[in-house]
Amino acid sequence: MGQALMHQYGVGDVEKLLRLPRSTVRALVDAGFVAPLRGPRNTLKFSFQDLIVLRTAQALAVANVPKRRIMRALKELRGRLPEAMPLSGLSIGAIADHVVVREGGSRWHAESGQYLLAFEGDPAQGSLRVIEQAQAVVPAEEGDWYSRGVALEREDVDAAMLAYRRAIAEDPDHLHARINLGRLLHDAGHLELAERAYRDGIDAGGRDALLFYNLGVLLEDMDRKPEAVHAYEAALREDPQFADCHYNLALLCEELGEPRQAIRHMSQYRRLAGDSAG
Repeated sequence: MGQALMHQYGVGDVEKLLRLPRSTVRALVDAGFVAPLRGPRNTLKFSFQDLIVLRTAQALAVANVPKRRIMRALKELRGRLPEAMPLSGLSIGAIADHVVVREGGSRWHAESGQYLLAFEGDPAQGSLRVIEQAQAVVPAEEGDWYSRGVALEREDVDAAMLAYRRAIAEDPDHLHARINLGRLLHDAGHLELAERAYRDGIDAGGRDALLFYNLGVLLEDMDRKPEAVHAYEAALREDPQFADCHYNLALLCEELGEPRQAIRHMSQYRRLAGDSAG
């Protein structure tokens, strides 16, 4: 029972807490950086330690650290992590191949002056803030509201949403601004507004797989599963190689009593995930 409680976060929770897309989460799992438990219907279940390792692995991968070094660092990291988020927060830094874990709310800088990640909040309460090393942001050109929104997402979500709305007002056909706005609204719990953002994109002629996929994820969270199936199917019509879409459809079809469709989509997901890993 204790083990089940430790592994209490699903893929959807990881998406919301760490703001990582499902494709990234599954790629990190497939790469062997974490080994989550399998829950009902073969769903992935992550522990608090898995969350921190996932986010750290992603940061190291983005920094182009070789996989062998990442694996060595993460093995050391897992041995130093507490089982739950300490009240004082958690800071993680890297020196060469070694990971240093510090508890405390302030950012930590290694001797090299480099700093990796700091975590605040409590995943058990539905919040986990990740503070990354500040990077210089090139100011967007006047009127480039979409670029401003992208730059603002990690610092000020409300300002980012406002920037995306400005981008849409200037260019109603700006599909990526609509997709990003819908995602941020979804993350913030404004589900009806997120649906409107996606539907407006579709009404404007948007035929993008990610637009339909994000709508499907949203409809699942709204417990509108048959509609979610239609959204995922629309995504696959735009991109039949969308592995995550096949995975989500497989689980939904199983829940809705369509085992043959579930098997078909899971087979497609495994084939595509295998091709990607290779």
